[in-house]
Amino acid sequence: MASRKRDAQNGIPVGSIGILPLQDAVLFPNTVIPLAVVKKPGIQLVEEALREGKAIGLCVLRDRDIENPVSQDVHRVGTIGVIQKMLKVPDGTLRCIVAGQQVFHVERFTQEEPYMVASYAELPEVTVENEELVAMQRNLAGLFQKLLSYLPQAPREMEMEVQNITDPSVLSYFVASTMRLDTADRQALLEERNTAKRMRKLTMLLTKELEVVELGHKIQSDIQREMEKNQREFYLRQQLRAIQEELGEADPQQAEANELRAKIDEAKMPEEARKTADRELERLSRVPQASPEYSVIRTYLDWLVQLPWNAETADHIDIEKARAVLDEDHYDLDKIKDRIVEYLAVGKLKKRLTGPILCFVGPPGVGKTSLGHSIARAMGRKFVRLSVGGVRDEAEIRGHRRTYIGAMPGSIVRSMRDAATKNPVMMIDEIDKVGADFRGDPQSALLEVLDPEQNVNFRDHYLDLPFDLSHVLFICTANSLDTVSPALRDRMEIIQLSGYTELEKMQIAKRYLLEKQRIANGVRDAQAHIGDAALRTIITEYTREAGVRNLERQIGTVFRKVARKIASDPRYKARVKPENLNEYLGKQRFFNEARRRIASIGVATGMVVTPVGGDIVFIETQAMPGTGKVSLTGQLGDVMKESAHAAVSFLRSRSNELGLPEDYFAKHDLHVHVPAGATPKDGPSAGITIATSISSVLMAIKVDPAVAMTGEITLTGQVLPIGGLKEKVLGAKRAGITKVLFPKRNEVDLDDIPKEVRDTMELIPVEQLSEVFEIALGKRIIAPTVFESGRRANNVVPMHRNGAVKRNRIHQHRRKVRR
Repeated sequence: MASRKRDAQNGIPVGSIGILPLQDAVLFPNTVIPLAVVKKPGIQLVEEALREGKAIGLCVLRDRDIENPVSQDVHRVGTIGVIQKMLKVPDGTLRCIVAGQQVFHVERFTQEEPYMVASYAELPEVTVENEELVAMQRNLAGLFQKLLSYLPQAPREMEMEVQNITDPSVLSYFVASTMRLDTADRQALLEERNTAKRMRKLTMLLTKELEVVELGHKIQSDIQREMEKNQREFYLRQQLRAIQEELGEADPQQAEANELRAKIDEAKMPEEARKTADRELERLSRVPQASPEYSVIRTYLDWLVQLPWNAETADHIDIEKARAVLDEDHYDLDKIKDRIVEYLAVGKLKKRLTGPILCFVGPPGVGKTSLGHSIARAMGRKFVRLSVGGVRDEAEIRGHRRTYIGAMPGSIVRSMRDAATKNPVMMIDEIDKVGADFRGDPQSALLEVLDPEQNVNFRDHYLDLPFDLSHVLFICTANSLDTVSPALRDRMEIIQLSGYTELEKMQIAKRYLLEKQRIANGVRDAQAHIGDAALRTIITEYTREAGVRNLERQIGTVFRKVARKIASDPRYKARVKPENLNEYLGKQRFFNEARRRIASIGVATGMVVTPVGGDIVFIETQAMPGTGKVSLTGQLGDVMKESAHAAVSFLRSRSNELGLPEDYFAKHDLHVHVPAGATPKDGPSAGITIATSISSVLMAIKVDPAVAMTGEITLTGQVLPIGGLKEKVLGAKRAGITKVLFPKRNEVDLDDIPKEVRDTMELIPVEQLSEVFEIALGKRIIAPTVFESGRRANNVVPMHRNGAVKRNRIHQHRRKVRR
């Protein structure tokens, strides 16, 4: 440990040295480096050391971004340096030339201010002279000379100096100081005190650097040769053209070929496509213009030069702007907007939009296609829409082979041609309506298009060349996923868009539709006014849909009527109210039929999900003398028929509790009918509705007209969960239903239902058919089983209404209800 006794002249303890931190430079022994000293502690240290003829210690920082380093921020191994020259710049900073002498190790820092001072110990060099060391020295010198040969800007004196160095340690320091190395690698070489090990590490780093330089040199040589070839070809063609013009032998076919060649050069095709284009162009120049083959080749080349092989639109992904654009174009849809913004945020961080294909699924008119427009606008990309509804031929996707007359590329390549950029936002609309027949399955062709792992080499049958679709942002839309194949569904991330509530439709109409239709029909604000009450009447009495397409159509009808009157009388001003709405739209079109339809015994209201949103369905039952046959009509599917048989079996097992004779079911037939017989129906969720309808007939009790229900049943009377609860509740709300029974295990789906709907409807979870019958028929028709009674005694059933929870106690014992 150095003595703490201070030198009378410089104030640094004897056996200590001032430390100058370096940001990204390492000083090696027997080498010289230039330094720029800009910070006050370093300037003071350098001036004192130069004035007093003292050496300084140079240690590299652990993190180059540290502004005010302390002792913990510097490496403990550094190099003692002597300042050979110093120049003071007018701005107060210093420029120095420092020569490295000996490697040292910091034992302890003794001072932090005004600059760091530390006690130190010199680290000796460990050099073992042997044949291996000599071989490594020669190999290192040879590699370094080879590296210099690839660097024309390197001075030739450096190569001569390497040849004149005989000390292996000095050679290793010289090479390390002149190579392009990371600061961490330089520090590691400095800390290695064994010359042989240091030379081995340096040889590995030098070999790696040499490989990179050789590869760069090869790339540069290839580019140079290609440029020389293109220049020579261009020069010769220009000479040939000048000679032909001079001789008056200009050929129209040759002129056309030259024009195509120029377009091929501008297209910047990949290598394989360029070879194919050149080959076809050569064929074109040999085929007579009168030959049918000429037009085939010419059309093919036209397609090749029109495709955006390298044209790309720069992405401008601003998350705040993207959310603002989505909010500007669409009302509500917060979850969908959040998912889209997340998708864009990931793409911004990765510098490329990759990942699953987004698929918007929902009824018509809820904004699926317009969301694609908004995404493209938010990103600054071009938008192309490809409708595949009704497509049954695989060639519509992949194109026809050129062997057919009139062959052309598929719709994917045509859309890319129209976009004129290789990274558009492409919306594949109505993907659920793709068909299949003897001409192939278009959905199978879409598997390659929508798979990020495969579409990088999408091959159209017409082009017969790989085309990169990996930069395209694909967005699909569908009304239902039932007809989409599982393999295609697996390649997409499904985002559900449900129907709108009455309040949401009001806001959409006021914010978007009124202004849009007013402008479309040339009506000014002062000439026509549609009040909130009139809008609400249009929504409830003239439209019944999940989206807003028909609502926009009706608003457009009102403005057209107004425009006609204004054209006749320019002073006319319209004030549309519920009282005069029939003057513009005619008679009311939709009525609340629920109460009228279930006014009879044996009719219950169920809830369904259709491709156009949620809706209600009426299930009717009649009993008549017979032989115990059960008839099911209304074009029901197998699953729905099984639900009906399960309901009948459950009620037959409880005939005593229903107060029915033991032979009642043997002497009576049951007929269950679901109206709208032209529409196919299937699914298990109508189970409790069928059971309630049959029980209504058996007990001669009318079903509560305000109640709609959904749920699958078992033979033991349990109510099982179903899907699409949000869509069903919204459909029931539009139909005027105020009370909904649903499976208790679907309570987790209540958060998806808008708050204004939950506040205005009574949503009641049920677990057993006995609860359904008690609420829908007003009586407990069936007493709980022994198992059910023991499990549900003193249980509390939550009933959601106005956001609160009602609690009704279910009594354990119930008397049998007689008919």
